[in-house]
Amino acid sequence: MASSARFWDRIAERYAARPIKDVAAYDAMLADAAARLKPSDHVLEIGCGTGSTAIRLAPYADSWIATDFSPEMLRIARAKPAPDNLRFVLADAQNAFDGGPFDAICAFQLLHLVDDISGLLAGIHANLKPGGLLLSKTWCFAEMSLSLRALFRVLRLLKMFPNARALTRTELRQAICAAGFEITEELVFGRNPHGPYIVARKRPLEKVLAARQLR
Repeated sequence: MASSARFWDRIAERYAARPIKDVAAYDAMLADAAARLKPSDHVLEIGCGTGSTAIRLAPYADSWIATDFSPEMLRIARAKPAPDNLRFVLADAQNAFDGGPFDAICAFQLLHLVDDISGLLAGIHANLKPGGLLLSKTWCFAEMSLSLRALFRVLRLLKMFPNARALTRTELRQAICAAGFEITEELVFGRNPHGPYIVARKRPLEKVLAARQLR
């Protein structure tokens, strides 16, 4: 991944202690995600960090596998009280699919941190059941102000900010659709418009084949 496990191991304690900036927006996103899950769902979360989102959402599914490539992040996650149907697994994004196929795969704050976004989205698509959901939230740094982007570059040089792709929302949508998904919802929670929450459904095979024939 573009952002190394060593970086996240090093900042894990500070990350875990940092308060959520916009609690209302975070709660609204979780409420939307929970409403899209069924009690019978088998769910995978890639890049779970310290596990807060997994712990909140796992009760709405039958089983929840939460993966991350940072041992320190997972150490913190495993120390928290968690539902019995939640399991934390050490795995990088490209190798997180053991136990599939899944009814839903969550990638919150992840797609901008990977080297091969197309490859990861293809892997997610391949490991979803027909009609399965991708729930994602992604920072689109290319659309932020020049001053913010300059600040992030300085922080990266100081090893205080992870390496990240400078995506636009158009590029993000195109990558998701090119992997075989149909975007069913795009929402923004809170005042920052640069972190869209996108819900996408795995298209039936016949729709994918028909779209290819039209090219």
